[in-house]
Amino acid sequence: MNDTPDIVIIGSGMGGSTVAAGLAASGASILILEAGDHIADHPVNRDQRAIFQRGHFRPKETWYEANGVGFNPGNYYNVGGNSKFYGAVLSRYRREDFALMEHQEGVSPAWPFSYDVLEPWYSRAERMYNVRGRLGEDPTEPHHSATYDYPPVPDEPAIADVRARLKAKGLHPSSLPLGVDIDRWLAKARTPWDAHPNSADGKMDAETVALSAALQHGNVKLETNARVLKLETGANGLIEKVVYQKNGQTLSVTPAIVVLSAGAVQSSVLLLRSANDRYKTGLANSSDQVGRNFMNHNSSAVIGISPTFRNTSVYQKTFAFNDFYLSDGEGGPPLGNVQLLGRVSGKILKGSLPHVPERLLDFIAGHAVDFYAMSEDIPNPESRIMVDGDRIVLQWKRTNWDAHLALVAKLKGILKSIGFPLVLAKPFDKRTPSHQCGTVRIGNDPATAPLDIFCRAYDHQNLFVVDASFLPTSAAVNPALTVASQALRVADHIASTDLKQTRVAADLNPATPRLS
Repeated sequence: MNDTPDIVIIGSGMGGSTVAAGLAASGASILILEAGDHIADHPVNRDQRAIFQRGHFRPKETWYEANGVGFNPGNYYNVGGNSKFYGAVLSRYRREDFALMEHQEGVSPAWPFSYDVLEPWYSRAERMYNVRGRLGEDPTEPHHSATYDYPPVPDEPAIADVRARLKAKGLHPSSLPLGVDIDRWLAKARTPWDAHPNSADGKMDAETVALSAALQHGNVKLETNARVLKLETGANGLIEKVVYQKNGQTLSVTPAIVVLSAGAVQSSVLLLRSANDRYKTGLANSSDQVGRNFMNHNSSAVIGISPTFRNTSVYQKTFAFNDFYLSDGEGGPPLGNVQLLGRVSGKILKGSLPHVPERLLDFIAGHAVDFYAMSEDIPNPESRIMVDGDRIVLQWKRTNWDAHLALVAKLKGILKSIGFPLVLAKPFDKRTPSHQCGTVRIGNDPATAPLDIFCRAYDHQNLFVVDASFLPTSAAVNPALTVASQALRVADHIASTDLKQTRVAADLNPATPRLS
């Protein structure tokens, strides 16, 4: 790979790897720069004490709140990004999520296009990521133009019992769409996959699916441990150079097209840190929206405990219900999504309750079922990512929290009504990246959004931002599939427009073969 590739992709998470897979067959020379390395296949990958008590995989870095207080974030830097640890839930946004939605504490704005525009790419992404699922169980499920290629991951007996209890109450538990080959996963070790790293163990993540497919093409190269420092612009406003650091050296490449996919926090940080004399507030930021509208789902673990219930499950995470997704069930505003957590053990609980004996926590976990309640965080321009020298500053202003508390209260009442007399809830805080998004959003107006509907920066015609930062709303479902679907759509757009224009220009003037 020379230092003038056609395309540089910064980051190998769900957005970057899926774009690479979508562009690989184009023949363009593609260089993927990843700040981290591969997760090796080591026993620690399934060691719950190491993961949850000792924080073995957590980054050794500090971010700061606006008041200067530091904290250790839960974002991962490795090939495949956060998808290496994700719960592999590959849900579609609901049709209503693309339209304006009234919430208890404000309005979630409409997307610049409808669900129907993205639907074909949803189907393509589901096929690419080998999603397991079943249609027809969830009344909120939007139209699918194709069925799932694989049946859902089966409920274990204890979980089938809980599903039946919920159905008897008139709720609609539905099989989660999952990117997991459960037989392969359990063959390595009998643990849940949620929050456990994947090293080709059967979880369909960005590396094992999309990046693996992209690297089958000789025109696609991956460079690990390559941390991008800044983007430099030319006189025409295009991104002219990508500067990165590797093995203590500062290097650079000069691509025709740059796809920034470093994640909602790091993508906005890189744009802000790339400010220059012409773009004084950062790149792609004439709207003053880069870093703003940071969203992180309002989420809580809700655990129902019963002395008569014995949870013998290994992985647990197989169904969800959306009965309170579009309203509170009584004609009021939306509350959110409820889904099973990956099976919680005493070893996992010990990470949050260090002073409680692990044996007692094991006993409690053995008589508990674990849910994840998730509510939409509404975009707020004062909820933002900022930079202060070398510091990353997170000013997260939660929205819609009362609606989330109402969802947790609903769930507690339901669990008590189906035989779990003791129900505990614990919210997740800023140290847990509960689907961070929104910091470089798409929109139809360059005065209010940094990106157009194909994730192209209005200010720099050869820069695309393709990760969860482009999401204009967080909705209340896991965003991975929506990011992958838009990434495939953007890849098709780049291949049919930008690369075609580049090749025409090269034919006309071989001395200047790149986009201008």
